[in-house]
Formats: sequence, C-alpha cells, structure tokens
Amino acid sequence: MSSPSRESSRPLSVVLAGGGSAGHVSPLLAIADAVKDLRPDARILAVGTADGLEARLVPAAGYELATIDKVPLPRRPSVDLLKLPGRLRAAVAAAKAILAGAQADVLVGVGGYVCTPMYLAARKLGIPIVVHEANSRPGLANRVGARYAAGVGTAFAGTKIRGGVHVGMPMRTAVSSLDRATARAAARAGLGLDATKPTLIATGGSLGALNINRALAGSLEALAAAGIQTLHITGRGKVVAGDAGAPLTAPGYRQVEYIDAMETAYAAADVLLCRAGAGTVCEVAAVGLPAVFVPLPIGNGEQALNARSLVAADAALLVADAALTPEWIEANLVPLCTDGPRRGRMAAAAAGLGIRDADQRMAQMVLSAAGK
Repeated sequence: MSSPSRESSRPLSVVLAGGGSAGHVSPLLAIADAVKDLRPDARILAVGTADGLEARLVPAAGYELATIDKVPLPRRPSVDLLKLPGRLRAAVAAAKAILAGAQADVLVGVGGYVCTPMYLAARKLGIPIVVHEANSRPGLANRVGARYAAGVGTAFAGTKIRGGVHVGMPMRTAVSSLDRATARAAARAGLGLDATKPTLIATGGSLGALNINRALAGSLEALAAAGIQTLHITGRGKVVAGDAGAPLTAPGYRQVEYIDAMETAYAAADVLLCRAGAGTVCEVAAVGLPAVFVPLPIGNGEQALNARSLVAADAALLVADAALTPEWIEANLVPLCTDGPRRGRMAAAAAGLGIRDADQRMAQMVLSAAGK
C-alpha cells in the first residue's frame, strides 16, 4: 500500500468520498479542482453512490466516479438495524478494494453515507484521512472520520468537531472570484432585468420552497409599488400560478424554475431571499451579498446555526419559515431593498466574514497529509 515514502515517479493519488446532495458534492469538486491546480499530475477518484447527485455531477466535471452501496444508520429498532453490521462490513470491504485499486495516498471525506465505510477502510489500510465538515452541526460520518484524521477543515468557525480548523467552504472558482460590481450589468442583461432598479432575487434552492414561493406571490403589489424588480427562482418543476392557472405575472416580476450559474444571480441581486443551507450562506458571504435567510423548518435547526454569524454581524436578516408572510416582506424586506446605504453596510459586513480560498486551504491540507 502506498505511503508518503512512495516512489516519486508515481503521480499523487487522491480519493475523495461523499455525496448525496449538492451540499456535499460541490465542495468535493472544488477541492478536487484545487488539488489539480497545485498538482496537475495528480490522479483523482471520487467515491459516491449510484443514486446520489454525484452520479451526474462528478462525471460532468470530468472526474472518475466509483460507487459503493449506501449504509444509512436506522434511527429506531428495525430489521434494517439488524442488517447494519453485515452491510457495513460489505461496504468497508468494497471501500478497501477501491482504495487499494487507486493506490490512494490520501482519502478526503466531505460527508454523506459513503464516508463512514471509506474512513474505516482507510484507517485499516493506513491511508491518511482528511475531512471537510460543511455544516455547523457535524454529521455522524465526519465525526467518525475526524477521530482518525490527519486534518479536519470546517466551513464555520463554531463547528465543534475533533481537530477542526476553520477554513471556510470550498466553492466553484466562478463564485469565489466573483466581483459583483463589475459583473452586475452583464448579469442583469442576461437575466432579462433592468440595469438600474433595486433587485430582489428569491430562491428556495433547486427544488424550490413552498412558503417562500407563496409569500413572495402575495407580495408582488408591495414590491412593485416600491419600484423593486423581482426575479423568482421557483424550483425545478415548480410554477407559481395566477388566478387563471397560468404562470404568475406582475410589473417588474419574472419567474424561472432554475438558474444553472448562481454566480449570475449573485451578481444581479441587491438582496437575496433564500434558505440557509451551508453552501448558500458561505457563498453570499464570500461575494458580499445582503441576504434574508429563511431556514428550512425541519431537521435539527442546523440552517439557523449556519446563518448565525452573518445575522450577528448585521450582514443578513433571519426569519422563520412560518413567519415569512406578505406582511413581513412589506414591513422588512421592501425597506431593505430600497435602502442603498444599508445594503452597502450589509455587503461589507458579509464580505468581511467571507472566505474565498477555502478550496486552496483544503488542497494544501490534503497535500500535507499525503506527505507531498
């Protein structure tokens, strides 16, 4: 098995594990790109599941993907819990075969179902482990990996995980290098927006958010009366309809289901209304964009924790999903969109907390762990 003393003629071999959601796949790909920037000869292999987003996004980014079966931890006594030991042993065996076949010098894990067996396999084979934790509350897999890791990076300063070092969120270069002021005119033209009007962009993510869609639809009159133009990203397969059943229309309002390049939306917006997923929170900070966060109302409260540092710095507002109503928007969001000096202060505060080079910091951690 490979080690830091491997023959120098063999290229560095980096295996990256994680997936299931964009919140795991995006930093994985950003780290992979940064490693390739530092070591163009490096061999990169990603490991995920066959039915996660990584199955589409990793090959599209030009990287090879190997898959293993997911091993979710049942939350209550069940037949699945009885099957867990056998499933985990099989997954660890598959992970060992992948690492050995890749002659891995280092394993990088970003979280998700595949990471636990990959971490256990790497430990058994003596392969250095590097972990990136994207959320304020670490997941179980990364808590396991951190016990054996040579390096652990976190997206948020307050994340409590063994050996954690705050490095920020690895993100695509198109986002981390964005100059909003320079890109604004072209972004607004490309999105069919007026170049001069205060601009609100609302999104619930790729799948949309029912209450964001509903509250915004009820606020169009107030937004238009204040001279605010709105781009509403409704989510794939989601259409916000008017009384006649056709897509809703109003002065200064446009809706689309999805935008491939969110950096375009970041450049065009004066204010972003959005969920508080870890990736979104870190990206709006990095680009210096005032935001109104509406945390997902289910789960363990993680999204509210993600947003807390920006809210505390007056770089963002936070409103509970149930409290986001047309009345709240008229009383709080409309004044923000029309107050240029306040938006400027919020943008500066956000940028002061943003980290643009997390991908490079993680790549350096990976090379250090690999002895290279």
